[in-house]
Amino acid sequence: MATKSFRNSAAFGKRIEYWIIGRMLKEGLDVYVPLVDDHAVDAIIKRHDGTTALIQIKARSKEVVEGDAALFAAIPHEEVRQNYWFIFYSERMDMTWILTSEEFDKLAVKNKSGKNIGLRSIWFNGRRKNKTTGDTEEYCKPQWEKFIASDFSRIKQNA
Repeated sequence: MATKSFRNSAAFGKRIEYWIIGRMLKEGLDVYVPLVDDHAVDAIIKRHDGTTALIQIKARSKEVVEGDAALFAAIPHEEVRQNYWFIFYSERMDMTWILTSEEFDKLAVKNKSGKNIGLRSIWFNGRRKNKTTGDTEEYCKPQWEKFIASDFSRIKQNA
């Protein structure tokens, strides 16, 4: 059985970054892409009022283990950053969540032990049995529904 290479996984992440940036451009946002990702910034948005938003994009492929479609783990986030946003995308669920740095800081779990000590994790999905089909399915947990985004208006409005 062939295993997925790191290169293929990294390529997936980059493809989704550009796909999300393309969606932003379609909405009329001014998007700039840094050449180097030294500061956990995948894109910079310049708003109409002249302010900027720094964007970190995280994605999970449809190939991840069943039940982990929207599990985002080992994310460094040492302090709340002004005008810093996280965009999380689950390919299998075809769902996007947008959180500010402050929301992520407050709601993500901070690992207290192990190799990822100090890093953060956030898990947007649960699993349940579909009453009609009897199949197990992934769904967005209710506490995360308010962060589901079909557009980038939260970032655009600087709210």
